[in-house]
Amino acid sequence: MAKKVDVSEFQTFSQISDRLDVIVDAVRDKDTSLEHSLDLFDEAIALGSKAVDMVDATDFSPEEEAQLARDAEAVSAAPEAPEGSAE
Repeated sequence: MAKKVDVSEFQTFSQISDRLDVIVDAVRDKDTSLEHSLDLFDEAIALGSKAVDMVDATDFSPEEEAQLARDAEAVSAAPEAPEGSAE
């Protein structure tokens, strides 16, 4: 069973996003051990859950909801990068 990860220091989407970027870089580093990568994965899951909770607790205006819907459609319509290609 995965240990509970404390993500209480991350209070904004920007902080969560910045930390996730650091996690991605660390996991991509060939010098990062598998054990440390798995710990980072657990942290990323906890951060993602916290971000979802933040969204669920947010009251969006109709204009914000429409913009989010447009953004989601744009992301889902974007072509996927071929497997193995650099991002």
